Amino acid sequence: MASLNSSTAGAKHNKSLKIVFVITATYLVIEVVVGFISNSLALLSDAAHMLTDVGGQALALFAIWMTAKPKTNRKTYGYYRVEILAALTNAIVLIFISGFILYEAWQRFRNPPAIAGGPMLIVAFCGLIVNLIGMKILSAGSKESINIKGAFLEVVSDMLSSVGVIIAGVVILFTGWFYIDPVISALIGLFILPRTFRLLKESVDILLEGTPAGLDYLAVEKCITERPGVVAVNDLHIWTITSGVNALSAHVVVKDDFKLSEIGELVRSIKEHLIRDFGINHSTLEIAGNVDYQQNNV
Repeated sequence: MASLNSSTAGAKHNKSLKIVFVITATYLVIEVVVGFISNSLALLSDAAHMLTDVGGQALALFAIWMTAKPKTNRKTYGYYRVEILAALTNAIVLIFISGFILYEAWQRFRNPPAIAGGPMLIVAFCGLIVNLIGMKILSAGSKESINIKGAFLEVVSDMLSSVGVIIAGVVILFTGWFYIDPVISALIGLFILPRTFRLLKESVDILLEGTPAGLDYLAVEKCITERPGVVAVNDLHIWTITSGVNALSAHVVVKDDFKLSEIGELVRSIKEHLIRDFGINHSTLEIAGNVDYQQNNV
């Protein structure tokens, strides 16, 4: 059995996530204060979304810290799945936040309050800059880790939310039409949901040990069966332990005249192809002759 990687995909981008966490947390405090002063739901709803960013980034950092812990006799995979649990928690919280934003927007449709558009506009511009910086920092890591991906998508969503708040601030300043505030708030809430459900689905798929996204199960099966001397592959399972760590187990059936001395080379060849062609870096293979396999499965 191949050993697990000592470093997860998320751990490689730990420093970038810490920088974005500090920037986002600082801006969150400013946005909440100005949101209450200006009485802007759009600004406060964006702050609520920003709060989930800070919480999600904190969870991601905690998960990265946990995954660095060594495996034990009780935790033979270590704590790799903490990263997935953190992403799942972040998605669930986002769903509740979206529902709250939509409820508050509906209340303000019924009775829109006066809003100070100037402070709202200034803070939204600052938020746009903060989010663009965060997107730049997390872009690379988002392609490798589900945690970093979650943080990156949060920042992208916040960037668009900041654009929405800016539009609301401009409309209020030049027209005094306060209904734009709950309109933008509702759009922010609705925008959060589809991306959140995708993150939720991806997390659940990993916890259910589904075939990793973007990996062709049949292509893996074909790759193994095409090795010289292989008759069939059975009990093939492919799953993700954590971001960047895909695993596989399989029962490989070989010809009855397959030489025992050639088994080592066969296993090495299969593992090389799994790593190179499919990114499966943790595999367990059981080799058996065709007759033996049939007798054991009668």
